[in-house]
Amino acid sequence: MRGILTYGLTAVLYLALAVHFWRTRWRTTTSVAEARGSAPATVPAGAAGQALAWERWAILVPFLLHSALLFEAIFASPQLRFGFGHALSATLWLAVLVYWFESLFYPLEGMQPVILGVAALCVPLPAIFAGLEMPAYSHTLQFRLHLVLAMIAYGLFTIAALQAALMGLVEKRLHGRGLGEELSGPLASLPPLLTLETLLFRILGGGFVLLTLTLATGIMFSETLFGQAFRFNHKSLFAVLSWAIFGSLLAGRRFYGWRGRRALRWTMAGFVALLLAYVGSRFVLEVILGRSLV
Repeated sequence: MRGILTYGLTAVLYLALAVHFWRTRWRTTTSVAEARGSAPATVPAGAAGQALAWERWAILVPFLLHSALLFEAIFASPQLRFGFGHALSATLWLAVLVYWFESLFYPLEGMQPVILGVAALCVPLPAIFAGLEMPAYSHTLQFRLHLVLAMIAYGLFTIAALQAALMGLVEKRLHGRGLGEELSGPLASLPPLLTLETLLFRILGGGFVLLTLTLATGIMFSETLFGQAFRFNHKSLFAVLSWAIFGSLLAGRRFYGWRGRRALRWTMAGFVALLLAYVGSRFVLEVILGRSLV
């Protein structure tokens, strides 16, 4: 009962903050733009400028509650259950963490309503989709390390995919406007495309390192448990494919200066492969078929 109340409280706090940022960022920017004939809005800090100190601290309250819920589910519970709901909840936990940390260095105003709103939806998923009991070997420290690395890597790439989709929308709107015109409405409060692109490749770089470690620990774990370093199956195939796509994208950025639409397309392709490798298969097997997958 206490756990259900904590899930509910965390979701409500995330949602309240999402509504607050929507009213003070998106809604304010839209109203000003409409009043000026769709001219870019200029409003003070706390409206469309940098987040106020109390807003930063307020985000940490549901984030810490969210952290406690995930820790209890993954590490503190004697019977490990990790499924579709846990995966999405952990992904959005990481999204909030990345946003909060990066907002200390980059002007990321306008992104809060989306991140906090989706986090509010994903927090209670472990309580709704409890997942199936994991096999006995899932209680080992080696397996849990592999699981944590995988979820952080998948979380970072999910954030990158969401940001790539947002960047694609902004770029499309900019190309569709006249020379010298600027964005209006909610998109006007987002950071510049160059800032978003810099952040995107930082996230992709971190995700690629963690995905590499995930594959390495998976190979070692498979060797120890099953006596073979690589188990050729649907999950392994798409995991390696996504690793190759993201590695090629980062190499193209480093040596050929890839950016813009090409980078966004490669990001989305890598994310789709990764989605098919883990979260998608877990949803089908656990939620639809009621079977377990490791």
